[in-house]
Amino acid sequence: MTNKPVITNNPAQANPTFYGLGIVPKILDILERMKFKVPTPIQSKAIPLAIEGKDIVGIAQTGTGKTHSFAIPMVQRLAQKKGIGLVLAPTRELAIQIDEAFQEIARAFSMKTACLIGGAPMEPQVQALRRDPRVVIATPGRLIDHMSQWNFIPDTVVMLVLDEADRMLDMGFAPQIDKILRFLPKDRQTMLFSATMPKEIMNIASKHMKLPLSVEIAPSGTTAELVTQELFIVKKEDKSRLLKKLLAQYHGTVLLFSRTKHNARKIVKSIRDMGHSASEIHSNRTLGQRRDALEGFKSGKYRVLVATDIASRGIDVTGIELVLNYDLPEDAENYVHRIGRTARAGHKGHAISFATPDQSNDVRDIEKLIKATLPVSRHPEITLDKFSESSHQPGQHSGHRQQKQAQAKKPYKYPRPKFYR
Repeated sequence: MTNKPVITNNPAQANPTFYGLGIVPKILDILERMKFKVPTPIQSKAIPLAIEGKDIVGIAQTGTGKTHSFAIPMVQRLAQKKGIGLVLAPTRELAIQIDEAFQEIARAFSMKTACLIGGAPMEPQVQALRRDPRVVIATPGRLIDHMSQWNFIPDTVVMLVLDEADRMLDMGFAPQIDKILRFLPKDRQTMLFSATMPKEIMNIASKHMKLPLSVEIAPSGTTAELVTQELFIVKKEDKSRLLKKLLAQYHGTVLLFSRTKHNARKIVKSIRDMGHSASEIHSNRTLGQRRDALEGFKSGKYRVLVATDIASRGIDVTGIELVLNYDLPEDAENYVHRIGRTARAGHKGHAISFATPDQSNDVRDIEKLIKATLPVSRHPEITLDKFSESSHQPGQHSGHRQQKQAQAKKPYKYPRPKFYR
């Protein structure tokens, strides 16, 4: 029998406060100090089930408080039993943010955490592991590095969280996740959180979870509730001029998405030439550079942050006025993740996308996913375009997308660490 997630209607979802969710008073006091008054829908539904020790598949869009949906139950349960809680995250930035969220709660129970991420020195992480942390947050590749050197012994894991699971699969982590799961004890609690529900997520639930309960807050592909969207059809060579006009029109912080690292660098230079402060965040930047970019964006040092999709999941910043898709994403699902960076935690936000005349099919894919039509806008000072006739042919895709689809069929190859030889 396969362990497909069971949809559950939890009466706690209507709970207007954190009281009554089964949270111990010590954590309730911490939440009070943190000014956490009203649980989000995913917190109301997931926390009571997680505290009971149930396996969970949580589906909710970004910015809905998923981290505390598993951090609160994990700390509470680990305070009552032996073992380690393990959290896997797709990016360094997200892992760091999860670690920060855990520390606020775990500190009150004298629990230590360890954050294991690539791009950072191994030795401090080894030292953190030697201090017997109760919670380990890691990116998959770096965790395997530590496992291969016997720094981390997986047989003490009693709770596992896969955060942003769909993104980890998109980034090619499936082989590493499968390896890690095979070395973990079968007798554990597993929680999987994702913004979308591809079949690969169902496969993980079936193979590695015990009768998981599905707590779905919004259907897969649902965009943030308070974000408004618009689309400009513009030639590639006119994008920079339109960007300059929009940066003059909007006065708040702007998160801009580029499809490639190379283009991100060019866009940052262009924005600086326009007189705006900007920085970039992508996989070619060192961990220190990425931290400076993110912290500078939060503090106001940089008005514009230019990012690629690989770094987008770690950008948890409230008050972003505008998300600008300078390039449309390669995958329609990434559109939902991108625009979810604005309109977070009850704030309103706006998302603008640039589409070139040959990208009708890409726009159609997005509209099909979000079940809405992107309103096309015009700018009085820029001559805008329309979709070309050839791009309206059903089933046509750009050469880049065809190449990507062909590559997706090839098996992912990765070096076998010593631990598995």
